[in-house]
Amino acid sequence: MKKDNIANLLCGNPYPGRGIIIGKTADGRQAVTAYFIMGRSVNSRNRVFVEEGAGIRTEAFDPSKLTDPSLIIYAPIRVLGNKTIVTNGDQTDTVYEGMDKQLTFEQSLRSREFEPDGPNYTPRISGVLHIENGQFNYAMSILKSNNGNPAACNRYTFAYSDPVAGEGHFIHTYMSDGDPLPSFEGEPEWIDIEGNIDEFTDMLWNNLNEDNKVSLFVRYIDIATGKTETRIVNKNVK
Repeated sequence: MKKDNIANLLCGNPYPGRGIIIGKTADGRQAVTAYFIMGRSVNSRNRVFVEEGAGIRTEAFDPSKLTDPSLIIYAPIRVLGNKTIVTNGDQTDTVYEGMDKQLTFEQSLRSREFEPDGPNYTPRISGVLHIENGQFNYAMSILKSNNGNPAACNRYTFAYSDPVAGEGHFIHTYMSDGDPLPSFEGEPEWIDIEGNIDEFTDMLWNNLNEDNKVSLFVRYIDIATGKTETRIVNKNVK
């Protein structure tokens, strides 16, 4: 697999949809995760990220314009002990509850499928970061329709132990814009992780499509101490 530049991947794709990035800083000291949302409809664009405990949730920017909260209002980030869970839907809660009952990440997602939003059948993408005793590993998952056929759900889990410093992986819901939207294909994209949290946040936000980007979350976690640093960027601001 060829390693890609995340800035190029983002600026070359007008609509990757929702995306998860997980990796490790170049100095090897911090775990990195990022999650962004985009939108084409008024309902999808009418959102902001707000902090909730150790995680975040989505919230309607203008409640009067909220028409269907079912697939757009959820907690993308939750923290369970030494695990940080990030997903593009309410399966965050499914993973949290499953892992709290000692199920694995993969087992926890067995009860879920892609989103019921035909003809797109948006994939459910998920990730989990595990930091313990100065060690860091992570996994990513995608649940998608069978090449656009909702009669079957294809399930893929990718696990990364001993991540390499300065590298990470990027998974997103759509390959590009379209009608219907084409689901992500293949393994999570192999990318460079560069810069401090502010540099990384600015790079991601500045390379997301200006018309379609909505919100961005970035967190750096010190692998030795567990201390976190977070950035949230919302296009909708009062």
